[in-house]
Amino acid sequence: MSTKNLGDLVNTARQAAKAYERPDLESRLAVVARTVADDRARVLVVGEFKAGKTELVNAILGGRALPTDAHKATTVPTVCVHGEQRSVTLVRAVEGGQEQQQISPTQLADHVTEKGNPDNAAGWSHAEASLPIEELQGLRLVDTPGAGGLASPASVSTMAEMPGSDGVLLVCDAGRELTAPELALVRTAAAVCPTVAVVLTRADLHPQWRRIAEIDRSHLDRAGDRLRAVPVLTTSSALALHGAENDEASLVTESGVVEVRRLLREDVVGGRHARRTRMAADEVLVVCEQLAARFRAERDALADPARAQRISDELERSTARVAALRDRAARWQQTLNDGTQDLVSDIEYDLRDRLRTVTTDAEAALDDTDPAKTWEQFAPWLHQQVSAAVSTNVVWAEERTRWLAERVATHFAEDGEGVLPPMTSPEGQPMSADPVGLLAAPDHEKFGFSQSMLIGMRGSYGGLLMIGMMTTLAGLALINPFSIGAGLLLGSKTLIDERKRALRRRQAEAKQAVRRHVDDVIFQAGKNSRDMLREVQRTLRDHFTSTAEQLERSLNATSQAAKAVEADGAKRTARLADVEAELERIESLAARARTVRESVGPARLVGA
Repeated sequence: MSTKNLGDLVNTARQAAKAYERPDLESRLAVVARTVADDRARVLVVGEFKAGKTELVNAILGGRALPTDAHKATTVPTVCVHGEQRSVTLVRAVEGGQEQQQISPTQLADHVTEKGNPDNAAGWSHAEASLPIEELQGLRLVDTPGAGGLASPASVSTMAEMPGSDGVLLVCDAGRELTAPELALVRTAAAVCPTVAVVLTRADLHPQWRRIAEIDRSHLDRAGDRLRAVPVLTTSSALALHGAENDEASLVTESGVVEVRRLLREDVVGGRHARRTRMAADEVLVVCEQLAARFRAERDALADPARAQRISDELERSTARVAALRDRAARWQQTLNDGTQDLVSDIEYDLRDRLRTVTTDAEAALDDTDPAKTWEQFAPWLHQQVSAAVSTNVVWAEERTRWLAERVATHFAEDGEGVLPPMTSPEGQPMSADPVGLLAAPDHEKFGFSQSMLIGMRGSYGGLLMIGMMTTLAGLALINPFSIGAGLLLGSKTLIDERKRALRRRQAEAKQAVRRHVDDVIFQAGKNSRDMLREVQRTLRDHFTSTAEQLERSLNATSQAAKAVEADGAKRTARLADVEAELERIESLAARARTVRESVGPARLVGA
């Protein structure tokens, strides 16, 4: 079903809710309508530094839409979307919103690569390139910076974006097999994304690409059931672009890019459409059930007035059960509160445990080096390790919040069994993580040539004087070869000892700086985690409380309709005909929703 037809189905249900004076149900469907209107699937193209991600994006798009360079890496995520005209917008997060800047497409390389923006010194959060390319219909294709290379700090943002994405393409060079970090990245993506694929690039440069693909396939198969469904696709971006530029379709087909496009079109875009269709149809069925319940009760009472009181009593008991769902003592409320507290504790412990390991490794590394000499290499390494720990914690938190939402939904449905219509559980709010700042270098004591001379002279003075005084007893001068030698020996030892003490001081200062930095990360990341979980708790609480209120209102209306039975036979017959007609209209709408629901098949759990 097209987006337009699906939107028509939801709008028809909204009109029905409005006609039957149910603004609460209309508001619920308004949210569904906004979700249905967003038909663009978000796909992240991730991978190590210089793995060929941008080349692959260009090959998928059928032209050189994004800038590439053999030596200049991408430093800013670039989002490719379909548009009538080619344009580029740079976006930077500022306090209270976003700052946007329009630039010429020819200037893109100056802002998103090392060429003009090394290490993303300009602070752009992303660039959005609008391109009149047919392959982008229904897609938001995101070219990300390297996950483990020059822009490794951006890996936190990349992993935090995974839970809100519809697909992830992990790009690897076909000249080597998957590494352990790449396998971990695939495992993380498969846990939170509906579609994940490993794409080997530059197959034209590596004659053994088939063997590499088989090895990668075996790695994924051994990694667990979840990764056995991850496909391994082999491509040659250079061949695809050459074929596109020279209108040689056979080269494009041979390049393997056609398979990637098919995956994006059928699995990613088609999968998103199926999920939206399933969700919208379920919501329409819920609304139809609530609207129809009132007319069914009234129809039964009109058809048999003697049953009216019994029907009303049954509805009042159901209403009391639904009202109990809103009480703080309801099981789903307790499950939500206890689950949130446990989740906060578990996520905070996991974050502290991961960062404690990072701190231990960092201190061990500092024990073997001089921080003053190795700080330029140590600080980025620590930043990458901390970023990896925080991002892994973020993704794990996303998995746990989904599990909590499903558990709360199950208890809500069980507590209201017999009075509740079918419903879908809300998904957990994707968690975001701000990249942590680079570790600042401590103020190490300077140990230059002049200071070394002063320390040596101070040590040698004592030796010269002591030995010189002793040799004067033997009739020698104060300054003689013995006293000079002793001065040089003691001066050298003093200098060496002072250098060792200075090294230990620098190491201690560096370790203290690492601990302060990790404490700052725990403080900020922990605050973000708690804020996210509180938002999830409020979202789930409001969702299920609103659902209970809608059901209670539906049952109250149904009870009143069952009681309002006309005694006059003629009026009762006329009203019965009207009620039958209303039920027929609602059932017709529900039948449309069921047909739509059946057309996309059963749901597949993410990560299953």
